[in-house]
Amino acid sequence: MDDIVKKALEKWPNVPACRGWLGLDARGHWYLRDDATQAAGPFPSSRGSLLAHEKLIDFIGRNYEPDGAGQWYFQNGPQRVYVELEVTPWVWRIQPDLSVVSHTGVSVTARECLEDEQGRVYLVTDLGLGLVHSNDTTLAAQAIDAGAWTHSAVAAAHLPQRFGYVMSPAANGSVHPSH
Repeated sequence: MDDIVKKALEKWPNVPACRGWLGLDARGHWYLRDDATQAAGPFPSSRGSLLAHEKLIDFIGRNYEPDGAGQWYFQNGPQRVYVELEVTPWVWRIQPDLSVVSHTGVSVTARECLEDEQGRVYLVTDLGLGLVHSNDTTLAAQAIDAGAWTHSAVAAAHLPQRFGYVMSPAANGSVHPSH
């Protein structure tokens, strides 16, 4: 977490959390969801505005983590901004050497490879479960064929409970106070 965020938390410890305003899609893109977008429907059917500002995206990535209930959020100064997930809290990019990097730029080690009923590929890593970016499924297949990863089948509907994450804190209605 950034020092400026830690200082804001100390200065304003009881700022209410924000729900429904930020979404993470299956390709690792962040979406800002204003009131009109939220009124139009849940994420991802109503996405909002794609964030493109690199410094803001990096800031979100550095301050992105789960709470004790498995709800992912971005700590924006003193306020937690809970994230609506399209699929998983992480999106993995596989590099040509078969190393793995998160959508936030963190290198991870793959521990397990899963494939759901739709053919989507997931990796369990030292950071947790994430979806392999759709552009990298060929590299995932190469890793499996090379014996670097073994894979097993999984039902997508069981992933949130099995790996302890909440898809929609806004719909869940159990967002706890910020601190």
